[in-house]
Amino acid sequence: MSASAAMEKEQPATRFAKEQLKAFVERIERLEEEKKAAADDIRDVYAEAKGNGFDVKALRAIVRLRRLDPDERREQQEVLETYMHALGMAT
Repeated sequence: MSASAAMEKEQPATRFAKEQLKAFVERIERLEEEKKAAADDIRDVYAEAKGNGFDVKALRAIVRLRRLDPDERREQQEVLETYMHALGMAT
């Protein structure tokens, strides 16, 4: 029995499920490609910033902090200052 003949004998629900599964997999594959392209673009921007004399570690920290809401950012800063003070690192 050929693959097309087997496909014709499948129940409509089974055929629909297979087509739906294939569509999900293809969408995920496209999104993964887009994610890789975006990651490449971000890496290029950091390289450009570094080429212009900016500290990439500091830029990454700023981007991470800007994602936080102000209260969460303030709380993290207070905890960091508390730990630094306890370790004698505070000025």
